[in-house]
Amino acid sequence: MDKNAQGIEAMQKNDLETAVRLFTEVIEEHPNDPVGFINFGNVLLSMDDFERAERFFERGIELDSKASAAYYSLGNLYYVLERYQDAAKQFEQAIANGLDSADVYFMIGMSFAQMDENLLAIPYLLRSVELAPDDVEAAFQYGIALAKSDLFEDAIGALERVLMLKPDDADAFYNIGAAYLAWQGDLVIGKTYFEKAVASDENHELAANALAAIQDLEASGE
Repeated sequence: MDKNAQGIEAMQKNDLETAVRLFTEVIEEHPNDPVGFINFGNVLLSMDDFERAERFFERGIELDSKASAAYYSLGNLYYVLERYQDAAKQFEQAIANGLDSADVYFMIGMSFAQMDENLLAIPYLLRSVELAPDDVEAAFQYGIALAKSDLFEDAIGALERVLMLKPDDADAFYNIGAAYLAWQGDLVIGKTYFEKAVASDENHELAANALAAIQDLEASGE
């Protein structure tokens, strides 16, 4: 196992001191190889040392303008800093330079979603779901982006996919109910899903509030 691999393994074990030592040695031994700089930047990012991490990722890009991993890591850094437009640009560069993973499509989709650009988010989140069909969070966020774009029928289908993967997902139950209400104004179906959400998570405030509102409407109609 080379030092980069050893350093990554140390990071996964949260042994950051060992990771720093190994990646420092990699950089000293291979100063023109971007991989050591990218890996060191990822250690710094995990330590919330954003300023130094940015410099290491940028150095990786200087050494190899097609280093997709550097763009991806820089995108993650900007995402953490809530610089979503900058993050999206970096993720786009990662894709343009050959990175084709569920994670990068998910992150660019989430960057657009954070900017309330849900229509732009949809194709990226869909691609993430296609590449990682068992990823509950990707399926959920895809459904939410569809719902926020008023594509309610598609949103319900996506959120039902979440329930196939995680049958007790209270957020999926709640958002299906909300989508039915927004789409068809169907209080009965909405109430059914809100009840399922509360049954899955008794502390789900949004579902509890929605149920209370429907019950008030029912009471006032009697």
